[in-house]
Amino acid sequence: MHVLRLAVVACLLALAATAPSFAQAPARAVAVFAGGCFWCMEPPFDKLDGVTATISGYTGGHQANPTYEQVSTGGTGHLEAVRVEYDPARVSYEKLLEVFWRNIDPLDAHGQFCDKGEQYLSAIFVADDQQRAAAEASKAALERSGKLPGPIVTRILPAGAFYPAEDYHQDYYRKNPLKYSYYRWGCGRDARLERLWGTVPQE
Repeated sequence: MHVLRLAVVACLLALAATAPSFAQAPARAVAVFAGGCFWCMEPPFDKLDGVTATISGYTGGHQANPTYEQVSTGGTGHLEAVRVEYDPARVSYEKLLEVFWRNIDPLDAHGQFCDKGEQYLSAIFVADDQQRAAAEASKAALERSGKLPGPIVTRILPAGAFYPAEDYHQDYYRKNPLKYSYYRWGCGRDARLERLWGTVPQE
């Protein structure tokens, strides 16, 4: 009996040693931002230490599983947005907000840069009270700073269903660097960001 008991204990210890350690699994949080063309919103987040993935997609509207053609023609209520997955132990939500602001034009009530229409409006989609408080504090601090020559029109909205965009939109700046650079330059994005913030974000 004693030998059997020792064998059972040894077996249990072996199983414990090989079982996955859920306590050590990396933490993951999600933030969703709309800043006009989602191609241009992936790069500034991708370069942040602690960001594990960025996904371009559609959110904020009423149509389920929309296509790019449907969103781009308007009427779905969706905005082009980017879903940022990150490790909060390595990068804070407040840092993501800082990067977001400096990569958009918060004064444009009609879209972003050369892209106009409801689908290109800027917004912060908050998942809970903690994100909402941080987003509102960040926006209020920016308004108080007097750095911008006008009122901030970027909205803070409750997060809802997020629909990933088609595969060819994902990591577009990596897959098509020349086309992406030409689009970004032609849209006047960096020129406007430099006028607003004083520097052009580096990718």
